Amino acid sequence: MELREATIDDVETIRSIARDSLHSTYTDFLDSETIDDAIDQWYSDGFADELESDDAVVLVVERDDELVGYSQSDLVGQQYGTGRILWLHIDPDARGSGTGVRLLVRTREKLLDSGADQIECFVLADNEGGNEFYREHGFEQAGQREVDIGEETFTENVYVEQDLGDEGWGTVDELDIDGTTVYVNYGEAARGSQSPFYVAYEDQERTTQYGWFCGNCDSLENAMDAMGRIECNVCGNRRKATRWDASYL
Repeated sequence: MELREATIDDVETIRSIARDSLHSTYTDFLDSETIDDAIDQWYSDGFADELESDDAVVLVVERDDELVGYSQSDLVGQQYGTGRILWLHIDPDARGSGTGVRLLVRTREKLLDSGADQIECFVLADNEGGNEFYREHGFEQAGQREVDIGEETFTENVYVEQDLGDEGWGTVDELDIDGTTVYVNYGEAARGSQSPFYVAYEDQERTTQYGWFCGNCDSLENAMDAMGRIECNVCGNRRKATRWDASYL
């Protein structure tokens, strides 16, 4: 699985994923014509220009060289203090494999790396599955706002990260990798040269650490030395020694 920034070449596929995702999830409260009109409005020629904007963050997920999802975010506020996740769509045929969680985690990291101090997420109030997704992964509802879709106005719920005190933000994903079940906590990350490393546990309660999970190639074959350096034996993703360790070299 590869997560990367969207390019102009991805626009048509993003448009198709958005249409399929909305039709599979939103038809209980949006008719098909409204969905199609919204897609035409949001993902017309102007969307390609949006990809070039400094305050836009659009990421895509590739699996086996096929685009299966995307997130659409922006940076707002004084000096881009807030990162807003506006849409997160996974192709209906690719759901249920943790793809959405990985995309959420990477989108959050990208927004924070771009200067955001806080993250907000938006999901239509009528979308029960979308609301549950954010609640399950470290967010809580903080308010509502109105949004126009086609010629109708709907209510969106606004989510922010929960205040977890010293524990910090995190979301735990149960993964089965080569017959080994581990619980990856995306809230405990170490920056790598290609993608972060995440702490993997043997149990959901996170009492026993299994090792490290490479966010670049989804491998558990990672080694840490006494200086805190981590290297993935599969893809070569590396974490350098921490600044504290480096001072003792």
